[in-house]
Amino acid sequence: MSNIDFKNERNLSMLVDFYEFTMSNGYFENNLKDTIVYFDMFFRKNPDKAGFAIVAGLEQVIEYIESLKFTESDIEYLRSRKLFSEEFLEYLLNFKFTGDLYAIEEGTPVFPNESLITVKSKVIDAQLIETMLLLTINHQSLIATKANRIRRVAEGKEVLELGARRSQGYDAAIYGARAAYIGGVDGTATTIADRIFNVKAVGTMAHAWIQLFGDEYKAFETYAKTYPDNCILLIDTYSVLKSGIINAIKVSKNILEPQGKKLKGVRLDSGDLAYLSKEVRKILNINGLEECKIIASNSLDEYIISDLMNQGACIDTFGVGERLITAKSEPVFGGVYKLVQLKKMEK
Repeated sequence: MSNIDFKNERNLSMLVDFYEFTMSNGYFENNLKDTIVYFDMFFRKNPDKAGFAIVAGLEQVIEYIESLKFTESDIEYLRSRKLFSEEFLEYLLNFKFTGDLYAIEEGTPVFPNESLITVKSKVIDAQLIETMLLLTINHQSLIATKANRIRRVAEGKEVLELGARRSQGYDAAIYGARAAYIGGVDGTATTIADRIFNVKAVGTMAHAWIQLFGDEYKAFETYAKTYPDNCILLIDTYSVLKSGIINAIKVSKNILEPQGKKLKGVRLDSGDLAYLSKEVRKILNINGLEECKIIASNSLDEYIISDLMNQGACIDTFGVGERLITAKSEPVFGGVYKLVQLKKMEK
């Protein structure tokens, strides 16, 4: 799925809970390092009391394991802690994961207490990947599950992920966009997710564009001239019904239609979305713009979208931000990693 070699831009091998090192050193010092173990990664309950979850993040787990190595500077840091034997540090310097993973395909509905990933490996190998495996699968499965809930209540309407600026850090924005796509969204505002993962990036304008021109019509006109084939206008900077939709239609009639083109869409980012979308739809249709889409955003989630659908809102696309990218209603996916089988060593 990855479009560029993003995985090699930084080394995350030390993204490990410290006790993984103390345990691994203990295994090494007590002649247990070659013990074959099986660990299962599973979760105990579905987010939001749902019927199932959506698993995601496997690609990044594999990338991490394939590039897992400890540098001289990593070893120097561990040596400075004065806890680990020199033989163990030498072992880490030459470390390469040699185990096997058995995993459920990304995007699959999954259920509590079933294994998402089974790791069969030497005990040190299994121990050292625990933290990264858990944080990767937990995060992306959480966002994919939230996205899927939103996708289903939208009943076939387009859903876009718009939450990067409210995410908990840049990795959460990038991999959250990926996970949301696996969960069913149609696109993202996060450009780098398009570049890396081919998750279609979308976007038009913010209120600042309109404010900069000081005149709504002029702002719309300029945008239409710049992007005549993809003209989507934000119509709630001042008044949706008294100016925004009126100026949008003027631009369609004066700028786009003489070129044989039409206004592609209008966006609502505030106010009573159900009422405004119905009124805007009427006005668009009266003016021959039946194919012009109405896009709505502003702190949406599956509950608000369901309510809008029940009110008969005339919305074609839902832009969902912070409540998706942070899984705000239940922001933890409680995956765990447990030893489930031990292969006895030959004497």
